[in-house]
Amino acid sequence: MSTLAEKIQDVFNEPACGINQEKSEKARKKGCTKPLQPGGAAGGCAFDGAKIALQPITDVAHLVHGPIACEGHSWDNRNSGSSGSKLYRTSFTTDMGEQDVIFGGEKRLWRAIREIVEKYNPPAIFVYQTCVPAMTGDHIEVVCKKAAEKFGTPCIPVNVPGFVGAKTLGNKLAGEALLDYVIGTQEPEYTTPYDLNIIGEYNVAGELWQVKPLLDELGVRILACISGDSKYKEVASSHRAKAAMMVCSRAMINVARKMEERYGIPFFEGSFYGISDMSDSLRNIARLLVERGAPDDLIARTEAVIEREEKKAWAGIAAYRERLQGKKVLLITGGVKSWSVVAALQEGGMEIAGTSVKKSTAEDKERIKEIMGEDAHMIDDMKPRDMYKMLKDARADIMLSGGRSQFVALKAKMPWLDINQERHYAYAGYDGMVALVREIDKALSNPVWAQVRTPAPWDEVSWEERADKAIAEEAAALAANDVDAAPQDAVAVEAWTSRVCNCKEVDEAAIEEAIRAHKLLRVDDVRAHTKAGTGCGSCVPHIAAILQRINGVKVPAFEQTLVKEPGDDLSTIRAA
Repeated sequence: MSTLAEKIQDVFNEPACGINQEKSEKARKKGCTKPLQPGGAAGGCAFDGAKIALQPITDVAHLVHGPIACEGHSWDNRNSGSSGSKLYRTSFTTDMGEQDVIFGGEKRLWRAIREIVEKYNPPAIFVYQTCVPAMTGDHIEVVCKKAAEKFGTPCIPVNVPGFVGAKTLGNKLAGEALLDYVIGTQEPEYTTPYDLNIIGEYNVAGELWQVKPLLDELGVRILACISGDSKYKEVASSHRAKAAMMVCSRAMINVARKMEERYGIPFFEGSFYGISDMSDSLRNIARLLVERGAPDDLIARTEAVIEREEKKAWAGIAAYRERLQGKKVLLITGGVKSWSVVAALQEGGMEIAGTSVKKSTAEDKERIKEIMGEDAHMIDDMKPRDMYKMLKDARADIMLSGGRSQFVALKAKMPWLDINQERHYAYAGYDGMVALVREIDKALSNPVWAQVRTPAPWDEVSWEERADKAIAEEAAALAANDVDAAPQDAVAVEAWTSRVCNCKEVDEAAIEEAIRAHKLLRVDDVRAHTKAGTGCGSCVPHIAAILQRINGVKVPAFEQTLVKEPGDDLSTIRAA
């Protein structure tokens, strides 16, 4: 059995990852590992990512082994719908306390499993390891194995303590748990030439249900959706599918790739967002199934359905296009939505002021360039103040994001629409495209914005004007301090005030000072001391030039070429 460290290394070395494919053999062996820095899991830890990936399996019990706060944070954190069992929405936790930390929590875990079996008798129990029992040494794999033998109910250990990494790593470790303990353990009652797996789709707001009727019409059976609105038996027997569609490669590319290796199931990556992407996905599904033995007429029937649905969808959004034409959208999301939603918005007549790529892979970024062109405005990590300024300056008419960013838009008195997992509207498929355009139109046309933008009659100076004044005064004071501290000769002053790294706001003077004070010789040393060059990386040649000017030694060319690992934070950009 692989240790957690070995499993993480295996996940990081994923061959299907585009970045890994471009590496040399030596670089590939190093993997993508990095020490987790404080705050590295602020957007969601590995445990949170695993819960997101697996909790939509509706008929199993999801048992969190750890303090109650872990389950309280992760419970029902994604609006995934179920057409059957509601057991997945029942909260189960071992609620570890101080005594369990001191003496171990394995007996408590055993009792929790026994109680779930006796009271609920689920087809399986997923047991999630969290930080505290991982540090105290609880062996959930051993407990799960013994409990499965004792009670006759599969107990699936999901070893994902939050401290091992961020949410995306947890997604993949959850997929590894399925591959190791679930997929291939049962057989379907029957198989057809039309059996399809959909991987990385979570049925948020019922989006799967907007796609499934079209597949049903074509005779395509979703053998398993991993994991939206799925049942344990469906996932366990998913190895008998003829083809697979990968919806979110950042989350579960390892599952799709290993199922292709082990069971010969070909897959493609597609999107259900937008008219053209939805049509392309249906075509690819039909193509793969025909290649795997389905009748040839499936392709013709698919084209007929696409023609009918596209006509309906274009007619549905026609009423909104005139009002939405030219409206600028700021898209703060990530992953597959960073490009798939872009295409949908453009089909609605809107322009993209910027799209966030903080959680996007290199493949996602390439797709954005294909859709928006080489001049696409991709935002790696936009600060709330920058979002506010962008909206306030009317460089965007509406912001689409998750709930955490909504208050920035509301503070700027600009429309906002939820595009992430907390939403209650489904935007997938042809009907979803019409719904997305309709909701954007409703948000932009809401009369409340005219009301809130009107100054209160009793306020001679609005709070925004007072805030802007305070910010300007603060900036002026900081600038004055910098000038006081700066050297006074003209050449030095120019260097002092010259910005090198816009991402991290590092000036040339700070870089020069660090080089001289610490006798730095390499670009990596400068980045470590000043953080310059740890953003987009475009300033690295400038840093190399400063090093060469001060030290009189030419910086090797390889230090000026950067490679960024998929999903890595800025600190992991390293020399090729």
